[in-house]
Amino acid sequence: MTPAERELAIEDEQRRGRELRVLVDLTRSLLIQQPMSRRQAEALVARTRAQALCLFPDGASTFDLVLAPRFRRVIEEFVPPDRGRVVSCRSRWGR
Repeated sequence: MTPAERELAIEDEQRRGRELRVLVDLTRSLLIQQPMSRRQAEALVARTRAQALCLFPDGASTFDLVLAPRFRRVIEEFVPPDRGRVVSCRSRWGR
């Protein structure tokens, strides 16, 4: 690899790193500020993971080790758990 190619590769990785930081910051902000269900929050994190892997194809384990726990903590703190429909035993079994 020539010095010019090396410099371009470094610049490209730095650009992708900045893009990933913006993506992660935006996702975190949406999780904190935008009212959404737990299912929607998890889907948002899944889309963020997919986009991160487009930027860094070999970064799945890094995402899972570093970013996923951070997103999980934000979801636990700011996104209310989904509430399923409660069916009483009486109506369910016709008693």
